[in-house]
Amino acid sequence: MSNEKPQVGCIGAGVLGSAIMRRLIECEFAPFIWNRDRAKLADLVRAGATEADSPAQLARDCTLVITCVSDGAAMEQVVFGKGGVAEAGSADKVLIDMSTCAATHTREMAQRLADQCGMAWLDSPISGGAPAAREGKMAIMVGGDKDVFVRARPLWDALAGRATLMGPNGAGQTTKMINQVLVSTGLAVLAEACGLAERAGIEAARIPSALAGGRADSRQLQEMFPKMVASDFSITGRAALMLKDLELIHDLARELGAPLPVTASVTELFRRMVVDGWGERDNTEMVNFYRTPRA
Repeated sequence: MSNEKPQVGCIGAGVLGSAIMRRLIECEFAPFIWNRDRAKLADLVRAGATEADSPAQLARDCTLVITCVSDGAAMEQVVFGKGGVAEAGSADKVLIDMSTCAATHTREMAQRLADQCGMAWLDSPISGGAPAAREGKMAIMVGGDKDVFVRARPLWDALAGRATLMGPNGAGQTTKMINQVLVSTGLAVLAEACGLAERAGIEAARIPSALAGGRADSRQLQEMFPKMVASDFSITGRAALMLKDLELIHDLARELGAPLPVTASVTELFRRMVVDGWGERDNTEMVNFYRTPRA
């Protein structure tokens, strides 16, 4: 078996997309990259990536094309719009969508791409954020054909601590919705706990180490609680994007008749962040809802 790396293209240089691109550069994939705002690509090009003229060029020149964009509308544009992936895709290529989109929409787009040019689609949303992407430790939940999943193995080896095939197209996105139920509610609970600890006058910074290994321990506690305590609101995940995911979760729940009372309450907290103008801020700023008002 050849050890030669497949040619990879990447679309979308946001916080997560940029981290994925950097990881691929470090793993010597020499990726082709494209982003609507070309200015975001300058450092990546200097690091070893090659800027493409369009998503269509990526589909022509690359075997595996990764997309990491904001929502389903953005996916429609980069795949099926003018100069999009579908213009140059073919049956020997694979589109690997690491965005978070509705499962139904994903299935529709996957079928449309296959009908139009024969290109396969793997919905492959991730968990772990930019830090996990840079370290190659993302959890990737995948929907698609088993043989296509195997063809993408070089990417899973470079980017994932774990990549799991969950079923056909749409299954990866459905799993991501379940992930986001856990993540969003966990963030809200951490914010409440941080506010309570600060009001009680204990040294809140000691909470993660004090609870490590107990039943309250979690990766979120160890990563996000210290950010809240330190008011370190550097961007790891934006409130507006979390709200977008939560709206997708409620759409899915309505389709299935599934009750989500806790998630509904958390959704209102994220909606308040967005309404208050905090949509582009980090999710951890939710802690400010619970802090003692300062003069």
